[in-house]
Amino acid sequence: MEIVKERYVFSGGIDALSIVEKYGCPLYVYDTSIIGRQYKKLIDAFKVKQLKINYACKALTNINVLRYIKSLGAGLDTVSIQEVRLGLMAGFTPEDIIYTPNCVSLEEIKEALDLNVRINIDNLSILEQFGTAFPDKPICIRINPHILAGGNSKISTGHIDSKFGISFHQMPHVLRIVETTGIKVTGLHMHTGSDILDSEVFLQGAEVLFNIAESFPDLEDIDFGSGFKVDYKNDGIETDVEDLGERISKRFKEFCTTYGRELTLMFEPGKYLVSEAGIFLVKVNVIKQTTSTVFAGVDSGLNHLIRPMLYNAYHKIENISKTSGRTRIYTIVGYICETDTFGVNRKLNEVHEGDILAFHNAGAYCFMMSSNYNSRFRPAEVLIHEGKDYLIRNHENMDDILKNQIEHDIFEVKMVEA
Repeated sequence: MEIVKERYVFSGGIDALSIVEKYGCPLYVYDTSIIGRQYKKLIDAFKVKQLKINYACKALTNINVLRYIKSLGAGLDTVSIQEVRLGLMAGFTPEDIIYTPNCVSLEEIKEALDLNVRINIDNLSILEQFGTAFPDKPICIRINPHILAGGNSKISTGHIDSKFGISFHQMPHVLRIVETTGIKVTGLHMHTGSDILDSEVFLQGAEVLFNIAESFPDLEDIDFGSGFKVDYKNDGIETDVEDLGERISKRFKEFCTTYGRELTLMFEPGKYLVSEAGIFLVKVNVIKQTTSTVFAGVDSGLNHLIRPMLYNAYHKIENISKTSGRTRIYTIVGYICETDTFGVNRKLNEVHEGDILAFHNAGAYCFMMSSNYNSRFRPAEVLIHEGKDYLIRNHENMDDILKNQIEHDIFEVKMVEA
């Protein structure tokens, strides 16, 4: 979103305030041109013979977004049977979907197997059960490389105490299971965390996987996960994917030569593809002055965007109703009966009740983590594609709140019209 003639516009010149007038607030808006830009940056960065980008769809699973990303040529990284089914509904072929669950039952894994998607196993118990029950079905194995990485402890997944992956120290046990069951391992995988800046993290993990790979002669691909950091503050602090691509590509080529054949280099970005593509638009309900703080209270809360409260995540906030003029300092808060603070001491063009605020980097893990807390409705979603806007999810209403509730006529209650 940029300023053109004193108005904020999306790609194709679509006016942001007109989108609010058309669809209301609160509202998530996603711009496909940015998703396409991010995908191309990754494709261009890695110079190997066989590269596969699998979108980590837990970031955002609206089926229209999935279909667009499929059109770019990506595969799909899924973590639940529901995501697998959404991927198939969006048109991904089973061979383009990899299923990497954590702490699920063997029954759910069997469901994924029945759908013919690739199975990625991340613990010894399931590996042994699966290998015993389905020795003729090839699998991938998720390795925990014991690398502490990521923006904070809640999004670090590759350290020694993480619940994710099989410790690389447990490889002797893995090899015993593989030998005993006869199961075929065709892929190795790791994911160390999110918001990773340093290419060295991936290179360290690469060496762990390359060493392990020598024990598996039937590999087809090696997956380095993702965790690329995006620019949240317009300060240029983000993963240098060009540097990463150059260094990983060189080392991967060397490994393939040693291994004896070409393998596929895989990554599974989620946030990197969709974060910057999303803008969350809210309306200011009230300006409240206390002895030391000016609050801008908006028509949203942690029920719609929980990342600032859960992860202390930063989202740039702008007053798109005013592109210039006097600035003041505001703390932006929500309407939930909790302390739901989106941003503290933010400098904005002077805010009045009724103004529209835009939260940037709202494409990943934002709508997906929304809820009906306080019995509030979840917001609508709009897709901007090639100069046109499309409603891709309706605003919820009371029917959605009551949809799965079962009423029983067991109490003497007089109903009142809502």
